[in-house]
Amino acid sequence: MSIFAFDRSHHDRQGALRKDDLWRAEDPRVLVLGGEHVATTDGPAVRWISLQEAPEGEWIYLGEQHGRHHAAVVVDRVAEELGPMSLRILAPLLDSDELSLALHGVAMARWLMSTPFCPVCGTRTQVRQSGHLRVCSVDDGGCGKSHFPRTDPAVIMLITDDEDRALLGRQAAWPEGRYSTLAGFVEPGETLEDAVRREVDEEVGVGVGEVRYAGSQPWPFPASLMLGFHGRATTTEITIDEVEIAEARWVTREELKAEADAGTLLLPPRGVSISSWLVESWLREEITATW
Repeated sequence: MSIFAFDRSHHDRQGALRKDDLWRAEDPRVLVLGGEHVATTDGPAVRWISLQEAPEGEWIYLGEQHGRHHAAVVVDRVAEELGPMSLRILAPLLDSDELSLALHGVAMARWLMSTPFCPVCGTRTQVRQSGHLRVCSVDDGGCGKSHFPRTDPAVIMLITDDEDRALLGRQAAWPEGRYSTLAGFVEPGETLEDAVRREVDEEVGVGVGEVRYAGSQPWPFPASLMLGFHGRATTTEITIDEVEIAEARWVTREELKAEADAGTLLLPPRGVSISSWLVESWLREEITATW
């Protein structure tokens, strides 16, 4: 299977060291985070500093990699002298080891920054377990609930028909000519396969039969897990919902290659997301299994 940015996990999270901040004794390298922005250095690469150099903020223990421990400190905004850059832009430029740590850190930073209060009683929560738990303290007048980071599952799918054409869509907010695979969030009580079928039906009115899992990627903007699928269409007539989708169309490989070369059809950046990987796999005719 091809590897794309965000589809990497190359560090040991060492959950046992989160308790009582035991990792602090391990001389960790520290990454400064402000939401999805990370401190960088020339290259570009992630900028690592020592525990003593780190600014004040909320702490996250990331884990061990190649015998070295790593942590992150969350600040409101990364100082300009630290070269802040969005991980969305930086991701394809990083090696897999650094990206793995940065993904973990950004996902946790976004959660910590967006959930300061208990959703049950509204009391300000306290950070525990080295950034991986928020507790609504009874001592502070709270309800005592523990709150853990959440991950929202979303399906993203390349649908093909009996003529081996691919179904692509364009959101209204995208520039003219920009197309991608369809996607949407999984609803409560729904299987992943049914989420694929429902989203395609809602967005473009196409029926989908068999659905096969292809791969996944974390997408911490703010807290999604993208689950990629191949689906086989049972109908081909397109009826867009006109809310989420501005245009949708079936394309052959020849049409897609010709229009992409001409610049009239724009795809997601190569090597960055699971969407581009699904399309490129189809272009290389790797999705040719009998349905």
